[in-house]
Amino acid sequence: MKGFPKKFLWGGAVAANQCEGAWKEGGKGLSVPDLDWHNPNLNRAGKRDEDSEMTSSRLEELMKIHDDSQFPKRNGIDFYHTYKEDLRLMHELGLKCFRTSINWARIFPNGDDEKPNEEGLKFYDDLIDTIVGYGMEPIITLFHYEIPLNIVTKYGGWKNREVIDMFVKYCKVCFERYHSKVKYWILINQINLIYVESFNSLGILCDRVENLEEAKYQAIHHQFVACSLAQKAAKEIDENMKMGVMISDHNCYAETAKPEDVFYTYQKNQMSQMFYTDVRIRGSYPGYAYRFFEEKNFNIEMTEEDLAVIKEYTADFMAFSYYYSRMNSYEKNNKGLNDISKNPLLKASIWGWSIDPLGLRNSLNLYYDRYCIPMMIAENGLGALDELTEDYQIHDGYRIDYLREHVLAIKEAIYDGVDLFAYCPWGPIDIVSCTTNEMSKRYGFVYVDINDDGTGSRKRYKKDSFAWYQNVIRSNGEEI
Repeated sequence: MKGFPKKFLWGGAVAANQCEGAWKEGGKGLSVPDLDWHNPNLNRAGKRDEDSEMTSSRLEELMKIHDDSQFPKRNGIDFYHTYKEDLRLMHELGLKCFRTSINWARIFPNGDDEKPNEEGLKFYDDLIDTIVGYGMEPIITLFHYEIPLNIVTKYGGWKNREVIDMFVKYCKVCFERYHSKVKYWILINQINLIYVESFNSLGILCDRVENLEEAKYQAIHHQFVACSLAQKAAKEIDENMKMGVMISDHNCYAETAKPEDVFYTYQKNQMSQMFYTDVRIRGSYPGYAYRFFEEKNFNIEMTEEDLAVIKEYTADFMAFSYYYSRMNSYEKNNKGLNDISKNPLLKASIWGWSIDPLGLRNSLNLYYDRYCIPMMIAENGLGALDELTEDYQIHDGYRIDYLREHVLAIKEAIYDGVDLFAYCPWGPIDIVSCTTNEMSKRYGFVYVDINDDGTGSRKRYKKDSFAWYQNVIRSNGEEI
């Protein structure tokens, strides 16, 4: 196929914790992102290793800060109150689908509550009805880092096996409530980011475990089991619902053609990428993972029942986020999966993210050749420091250039034979950045006038990229 499929889902993606705000409203419980602190002196292109982990003492310090302006995700863009206005803009943009998440802490404020919070469910009733009412296919993520804080402090996060049942219970409530309206579900956002979004994703306090890396893989095993059990529940409720596995694309190129560089990079790609999708799509732990655990002296507790349910209930589709490519060297990089090199042959954003459209085509082909199941690009975009002019215009030609080249790469991948059914650029409306907790890192086609400290008019303005993407959708990718 040379063009995009006739019913291709052109969309956009956001996350509840980055846009909704209303962190104390509607019976919502405290969640991990409510404590994502914004560093006003952050090094935008620097490493985030120190922010990825969390200690008990640091958590206590954050709990004592009562200035909401230091925690931008607490207010987001106030989507909790403005979703009808914002979704009207998404409809005008022409979106065929809209990806967002349900905040776990809105449904089960403490995670271990006996009954769900009806007020939280009512909010998502109205939100999903509005999405559907505007003719958009809702794509719902059930865990996009919105883990209830009580699960962290009382249970130790996903390392605790008890969290499996809590998550599955939460999933069942959502499936039973929305199965007639939501076809596509992503169970866990970017399940492989255990080194980049460690605390947000796993909820493990690093000073409460003896071996943090081992604890992370134990937590991931519990997430695998939880996803398969949730999929089992979904199929029993409505077999038409589709469950997806999602990773963040971290594929590395080998820095040179030296065999050591090539194989060293391949091994890293196995454990940072393929491990997660091999388990969730192929239904079993690969041999290279067992070797990895053995060489690390990890004892990952798993039962025969765990492995049986993982084998039986595998993902219906694969989703991934793609922003940039990476590079790896046998001599320059250590064995840490997050220790990678920047590619000097590629330009990068001010956040240090290399711009590589061909890398997206490469990944699409790689994944589809390996798994041969339907695929979705769940995130893609360029974070930039957009400027609102005196006449309320935002001339973001750099974003148009970035997206145009990536859409062209997608078009070529479809021509290559990749079965891709949806493309969801990240942040079709500006939201708080996940990685840096700032509003300044903007991705949207719609500008939201909010500053990093929460000040601003909160008004929405269409950027130049709004009209560009609108035309791409209208022409189904023929006019790019």
